Amino acid sequence: MAARSAARKSEVRSQKSEVGNPSRNPHSAIRSPQLLDRVIHERLRLGIVSALAVNERLTFNDLKRLLQTTDGNLSVHARKLEDAQYIACDKTFEGRMPRTEYRLTAAGRRALEKYVAHMEAILKAVRE
Repeated sequence: MAARSAARKSEVRSQKSEVGNPSRNPHSAIRSPQLLDRVIHERLRLGIVSALAVNERLTFNDLKRLLQTTDGNLSVHARKLEDAQYIACDKTFEGRMPRTEYRLTAAGRRALEKYVAHMEAILKAVRE
């Protein structure tokens, strides 16, 4: 029993090293869902980044309406993207009313392109 457990642990370690080591298995690292950008992969954050990829700027209210979410939910996810420097937030006033606008940064665009390419590779691998 102990020998079987040790053999299984060794096999799991080997598989993990192959996934993380493209030189050992170049295709598995590309196809691995575990290597997706976790910041973008969450549904609402992907929605924010995607919306900003096709719009130069969107206000908080535009995003909230487009993504059909609450103020708090949008705020939390937008902050995560800001912390990763994928989006930038500009706050101004129109009269006495605050206006929050978001835009995709160059780093955010690169991260989205990499994420999409990774997803396409996974889909291609599944179809093969």
